[in-house]
Amino acid sequence: MNEISPDVQRMLDRGIGELATKMGIELVSLSAERAEATMPAAGNTQPFGVVHGGAYVVLAESLGSMAANVWAGADQVAVGIEVNASHSRSAREGVIRAVATAIHLGRTLTTHEVAITDEAGRRLSTVRITNFIRQR
Repeated sequence: MNEISPDVQRMLDRGIGELATKMGIELVSLSAERAEATMPAAGNTQPFGVVHGGAYVVLAESLGSMAANVWAGADQVAVGIEVNASHSRSAREGVIRAVATAIHLGRTLTTHEVAITDEAGRRLSTVRITNFIRQR
């Protein structure tokens, strides 16, 4: 697992969204090629007790965008985003894990596939995130 450098951590502290913070998303590791984060099911469930697909997408978008911004570097920024998600099941409890793997890291866009699993390792959702990169 990659350690998060102090420079990257400062960038993330400035850039993480309020929604991601409220959802309890915690970064485990981060590089442009691979990123990992967790999110508790508690506090992110619908009234009938399951985590909804939208929470998975926010988790995946947060992780994919962080990895894209690491790739973009200081003089560029990830601006637009395209999301394609498929959901196979919902979680009710425990910690949800997301692992983003780079599929394409280019000059103007990045694409990451994010696998979201429950504590037992069962696939909950697969999300493909494409971030468009531009100069600051």
